[in-house]
Amino acid sequence: METDLFQNEPRLFERLCQPFWLGFGFGDVKKNRGAPGIDGVTIEAFNDNLEEELTQLSQELASWNYKPQPVRRVEIDKPDGGVRLLGIPCIRDRVVHATLKRLLEPILTPHFSDHSFGFIPGRNQTQAVREAQRIVSGGKQWVVDIDLSKFFDRVHQDRLIGRLGQHIDDKRILRIIGMILRSGIMKDGLVSPTLEGTVQGSPLSPLLSNVVLDELDKELESRELEFCRFADDCNIFVKTPKAAERVMASISRFIEKKLKLVVNQEKSQVARSEKVKFLGMTVVNGHLAISVKPLNRAMAKVKALTPRGTHLRLEDAIEEINRWYRGWSSYYSMTQYPAQLKKIEAHIRRRLRSRLVDQQKSRRNLFNKLVKRKVPRKLAATSAFSNHRRWALSHTRAVERAYPNRWFIEEVGQFIRSSAQLEHWFDVRLWIRLV
Repeated sequence: METDLFQNEPRLFERLCQPFWLGFGFGDVKKNRGAPGIDGVTIEAFNDNLEEELTQLSQELASWNYKPQPVRRVEIDKPDGGVRLLGIPCIRDRVVHATLKRLLEPILTPHFSDHSFGFIPGRNQTQAVREAQRIVSGGKQWVVDIDLSKFFDRVHQDRLIGRLGQHIDDKRILRIIGMILRSGIMKDGLVSPTLEGTVQGSPLSPLLSNVVLDELDKELESRELEFCRFADDCNIFVKTPKAAERVMASISRFIEKKLKLVVNQEKSQVARSEKVKFLGMTVVNGHLAISVKPLNRAMAKVKALTPRGTHLRLEDAIEEINRWYRGWSSYYSMTQYPAQLKKIEAHIRRRLRSRLVDQQKSRRNLFNKLVKRKVPRKLAATSAFSNHRRWALSHTRAVERAYPNRWFIEEVGQFIRSSAQLEHWFDVRLWIRLV
C-alpha cells in the first residue's frame, strides 16, 4: 500500500525538498560517518548549523539552484591487489543522496528479485551464502562465476535513468539523479566529467546498482536458472560443465551487449562449487567453508595486531584482537569446519606467547621466568638456552607449560570480566577456546 502511495504521488520531488525529509537523510549520513568532500565541510560542522544548512538546501532544490559538487576521488587498496576507486561527495550532496534513497527504496525494492541479497532491507550476505549452499546441495554443483570489471565506473547512465523511469512518475526526480550522476570527479585539483558510472561511495549508489542489475536478474529468471547475486557478485548454478560453459557464453553476451557492461574474462570462471569463492565462503561437499584468501588475510591481521617491539600492554593487545575477532567471526562463524576458526585462535595464542617470550629481553631472564612459572629447571633451560628464536620458542613445551591456554583467563580475566565486550557471544567463544 505504501509503495503504491509513493509511486503514484506526483509530489515526490516536493518531499525531497522538505527539510523534514532532508533531516532524515542527514541522520543516515551522520550514522554512516565518513570523510568530507572537496569543500572540506565535516559532518560535525554541518551538524553545528543543521537547521540553516537544511533550509538552504531545501530552497536550492525547490528553486532548481541546487548543483551537486564534484566528488573527491580516493583510491583504496584491494586486499588481493589493485585499487578500488571511491568517490566522496560533499556532506550536503550526501544528504540529498540519502534522502533520495529513503524516498525511492519503498518504490523500487518490491520489484527486485528474490535471488538478489545485496543492499536490500531484510537481506544480507549470510542469507546469500546459505542460499548458494542450498542450491549446490540440491545437485547443481557447477558454478558460473561472473566478474564484472569496474562495475560502478561503467554503468550506462542513460539506461539507468530509463529503468528508473519505469517505476518513478516524477520526472523531476529523474532529472536530479541525472545531475548527481554527471556531477564530475575532482582529483589533484582537476575536475573530470562523469559520462558513465555511478559514484562508489554515495549512499544512493547501492540502490542504483540494484536497479541496473535487476535487468540481469530478470533475464536469468526468464531462463529458469538458479542464481545468487550480492551487488555485482553473481553466481549461477547448473548441473553439468557443458551447461555451465553455455550459460557463461550467453550471459556474458547479454551483459556486454544489452547492459553495456564489461565482463572480466580473467576473473570469471566455470568451476565446481568448492573452487569458487562467494562472499568469502565456498561450498565443499554441501558444507560451508571459509575460503583460502579470507583465512590468509585473518592470519596476517593477527600478526599486524601483535607486532614485534611494541610497548602496548598485553591487556590492550587482547582488547584490540577481541574487537577485530568479534566482527570477523560474527560473519565467518557460518563455516561448518570448526578447525578453520580453531586455526585462527591457535595463531592468536601463539602470537601472544611469542610476545611474552620477547618481553624477557635475555635468555637468562626467560629461564628465570619459566622457572618462576613452575616449569622444571631442566626443561626451562633446554628451551631458554637453545638457539631458537622467539617464534620457535613460543611453540616449545616449556613456554606452553608456563603459559597454558587457561593462563589467558587467570591472568587477564579480571580485565576481560570488567569489559562490556564479554557480553558478546563471540568474545565469550574466543575466551572459552583460549582455555
